[in-house]
Amino acid sequence: MPDDPAGAAGFRKVSRVVLLDPADRILLLHGFEPAAPEVDWWFTPGGGLEGAETREEAALRELAEETGITEVELGPVLWRRHCAFPFDGRRWEQDEWYFLARTGQTRTEMKGLTELERRSVTGARWWTVEELLTTRETVYPARLAGLLETLLAEGPPGAPVDLATEIDRPPA
Repeated sequence: MPDDPAGAAGFRKVSRVVLLDPADRILLLHGFEPAAPEVDWWFTPGGGLEGAETREEAALRELAEETGITEVELGPVLWRRHCAFPFDGRRWEQDEWYFLARTGQTRTEMKGLTELERRSVTGARWWTVEELLTTRETVYPARLAGLLETLLAEGPPGAPVDLATEIDRPPA
């Protein structure tokens, strides 16, 4: 989560990846608040755009840095959302785009993490829809289980779906 220039309306531009394996499991990262490790959550790989890179370039770069996975087929933007939350002593405001991606590469390596990510990300896990629907753990975006269930049943939407704004939540 390196600092980068804010985008439209002061929001940091972020690309996230809804990465599915051949069994339709989604890869989520496990993170926590550095000052309060008991405050934890699961979230999709991704992060802020750097320099003049496109949203697609940022999605692929962040995925490689955070998971080591480079063999992916990047698909369309599924969802968009704005979120704002406190994290690591500052307030983050983000404009997030969620890209669909598929891979057969399921082994992860977190070798490209930033200093902040090394202090706040503990690992990765592949989740089934059923596991997401029944978990009591915090997952972001908040409606991910239902969104993924719909995606797998109906395929990608014809146009990106705008998700409800999430305020004062940990990063997702």
